[in-house]
Amino acid sequence: MNLKDLYINYFVGKGHKQIPSAPVVPENDASVLFNTAGMQPLIPYLMGKEHPYGNRLCDYQKCIRTNDLDEVGDTTHHTFFEMLGNWSLGDYFKEESISYSFEFLTKVLNIPVERLAVTVYEGDDKIPRDEVSASVWKKLGISENRIVYLDASHNFWIAGESGPCGGDTEIFYFRSEEEVPDTFDPEDDRWVEIWNNVFMEYYKDADGNVTELPKKNVDTGMGVERTAAILEGVNDNYLSSIWIDVIKKIEEISHLKYDDNKKSMRIVADHIRTAVFILGDNAHVVPSNTDRGYILRRLIRRAIRHARYLNIDNNSNWEEEIASLIIDKYSKYYNELLDNKSIIIEELKKEKDKFNHTLEKGLRVFEKETSGLSEISGELAFKLYDTFGFPIELTIEEAENRGLSVDVNGFNEKFKAHQELSRTASKGMFKGGLAGDSEIETRYHTATHLLNAALKIVVGPNCHQMGSNITDERMRFDFTCDHKLSDEEKQKTEDLVNKWINEGLDVTVRQMPKEEAVRLGAEAMFIERYPDIVTVYSVGDVSKEICMGPHVKNSKEVGKFKIIKEEASSAGVRRIKAIVED
Repeated sequence: MNLKDLYINYFVGKGHKQIPSAPVVPENDASVLFNTAGMQPLIPYLMGKEHPYGNRLCDYQKCIRTNDLDEVGDTTHHTFFEMLGNWSLGDYFKEESISYSFEFLTKVLNIPVERLAVTVYEGDDKIPRDEVSASVWKKLGISENRIVYLDASHNFWIAGESGPCGGDTEIFYFRSEEEVPDTFDPEDDRWVEIWNNVFMEYYKDADGNVTELPKKNVDTGMGVERTAAILEGVNDNYLSSIWIDVIKKIEEISHLKYDDNKKSMRIVADHIRTAVFILGDNAHVVPSNTDRGYILRRLIRRAIRHARYLNIDNNSNWEEEIASLIIDKYSKYYNELLDNKSIIIEELKKEKDKFNHTLEKGLRVFEKETSGLSEISGELAFKLYDTFGFPIELTIEEAENRGLSVDVNGFNEKFKAHQELSRTASKGMFKGGLAGDSEIETRYHTATHLLNAALKIVVGPNCHQMGSNITDERMRFDFTCDHKLSDEEKQKTEDLVNKWINEGLDVTVRQMPKEEAVRLGAEAMFIERYPDIVTVYSVGDVSKEICMGPHVKNSKEVGKFKIIKEEASSAGVRRIKAIVED
């Protein structure tokens, strides 16, 4: 049985309800470009909001992280990965949580106890050492010399600067054919973390004061890829059942062997899989030069470059072959991949064709710029990277073919400065974090509902929301529409939203079965994604939507609504940017 199925069956048997995987593009969370962890979509409930499925939950979650993109190519790093998680929202706590994890690992997955070790929180001057977790581990059979206490930099979790927080206990597996040491050393790379149980039992305020929470939560996470490799006894994730068929497909296409071309094959496999999941998400992200589209473009183009290193014919449909295999492999769990298969294949091909053209142009520029040189300066190497998409590896490769040297150190300095600038800009763009929504963001949430209702009147009843993004400064709303809105349509939409705001409509909330919500006409973006019990927000008789909130109590609190811009988002999808003012 698949690891995901084993996990879900175990925790459902322990009274947990399975919740659907959230999309890779976060809904109403501007703090990150993609969902980066299994717990991220559950933050409102970990902060105290009641979950419609109850207080014991489990799932498998699609995640994307691109902060260590350059690490991809080794045995363990992936940009897309799946997380298994189980949660207790004010129900069981440390003893049950640890016992469940231990039983699943040792009795369901049959991992020997002697290959396990754990870390726990050592405490500080405000929060005591976690002797409870250590005691439970000892009782379950983990020897004392396999339990290590670590500080907050390793074993403590908090969302942002303040909010619910607490120590965690991390479970490690000895991943080596060598004899297992009697004593656990967390610095020994042979010990790999496979599961993390976070215990949110405190609240830290903005001044750093810590108090005990009346309702304590548990949040756990275990990586599918790493655990599968461990269970199958391989030290290279790409040799596990999760990846091996994709690797064999790349071997078949390239007529090369994995053992001689590991890095490039891993990058092609990883980046195409991630691109498939981003393109398959119902938020309809496509390659572009901004935000998520830029990340997607970078992933596809990096895969294309490494396909080139593998001598794969870029005029063939190699990307479609690999993407189709991945779609078939995962569609049992994520049916949106099948629903969007034609979009995934089309966008991959379009980006490949675009980049092939860019590469040809870049090579011509390379010839021109390097003519008569004996060394390529760091500045020129960075220009080739930044303007023409030439990675430093490609510049070095082309330089070697011509007997030129490259100032790699100079390039690295320029690249580091570029990264720092990007990080600074990203912090500014995605400030706000996960700790909660501000008062202005709450107003924007309600404004999206009113805008959605207005567009159905102005554009037509077949106009549907395709995504939204909210920050303290503005709201962005994507919707289905086959034409650019006229000035008259924009004005009518804006006037209608402001009319409803001025009418002072009460905002009410109810929980009900999903079927009843649909019968009552509640709007929902991608209804299949929601659980059986849903939360429905109504704004007077104007709007009724399935949503997680938060929202104002009365429409007058929204303020004056103003459309700033209307533009194309992707094929058949338009985007409105708007603000609300006091």
